[in-house]
Amino acid sequence: MSSELKYAVFGSGSWATAIVKMLCENSDQVGWYVRKQHTIDHIVSEEHNPYYLSSVEFNINQLQIDSDINKIADDADVLIFAIPSAFIESELQKLTIDISSKIIMSAVKGIIPESGLLVAEHFHQNYAIDSKNSVVLAGPCHAEEVALERLSYITIACADLDLAKEIAEQFSSNYIKTSTNDDVIGAEYAAMLKNIYAIAAGIAHGLGYGDNFQSVLMSNATREMKRFIKKAHKMKRNINETVYLGDLLVTCYSLFSRNRMFGNMVGKGYTVKSAQMEMSMIAEGYYATKSAYQINQAKETPAQTPIIDTVYEILYLNKNAKNAFKKLTEKLS
Repeated sequence: MSSELKYAVFGSGSWATAIVKMLCENSDQVGWYVRKQHTIDHIVSEEHNPYYLSSVEFNINQLQIDSDINKIADDADVLIFAIPSAFIESELQKLTIDISSKIIMSAVKGIIPESGLLVAEHFHQNYAIDSKNSVVLAGPCHAEEVALERLSYITIACADLDLAKEIAEQFSSNYIKTSTNDDVIGAEYAAMLKNIYAIAAGIAHGLGYGDNFQSVLMSNATREMKRFIKKAHKMKRNINETVYLGDLLVTCYSLFSRNRMFGNMVGKGYTVKSAQMEMSMIAEGYYATKSAYQINQAKETPAQTPIIDTVYEILYLNKNAKNAFKKLTEKLS
């Protein structure tokens, strides 16, 4: 494999912007697909994203930025998708070139709703991507802290550990530490599930539960995550590793967590729709909740997931948050 892989990022939100920043530390040129031309015009003229992480300044000479998804995809070897899961397939429909030989990297934290599949599985089944060329970019890492160049950790998951190490080197810098992992499916599921648990943590905070309950909620969420992932993809893994537990904790506790913020608003009495309208960013956990619930219920013997079930009931069945959490407290230990 060439050591001169060319990278491109698809998406223009905060996480996509942070990924572009990380790549620019070690790359002469990074491809960047941005859907809206006026956003591109601003980035080119003002050297920063006008809507997300606007404090991050770019050297425009390092960016190959375009609203033509085919042009950006054709010119790169590694395609990094950081588009919210609810919208990624509509963007992929614009692809007319063959990407089957590309390395596909998922920075998406959710299930593709049109197929009900993880991103890696979706690309394998619909775009003929070899499983060895499927990569997951996982945390714990908040885009806002990348922008501030605070020490952050990311995990590159790939069945081909040599490829994982090569990509990890491209992301490493004085403020980014990297590790590798071969649990692609587990890492993707963990990235999806932690957003659901962050919503639960936010709801609990909005309802007035304190730190004691939050610690019990996180302990139970860790065990629940382990049960869910084991049912979905059985392999040897340590749920206490950074890519699982670390990402869960930072998403559930951090003030930067949009999913916790969303849950907090719901706990305080906002309707789901009003909470979504109030936020300028997408809470992936809203979509993940429905996907995780349906995936689990479709199994012959579903895993015990009282936290996921409770969040699903609140978000999708309009159950009263206070009453639902009171019932949840009786199921936790």
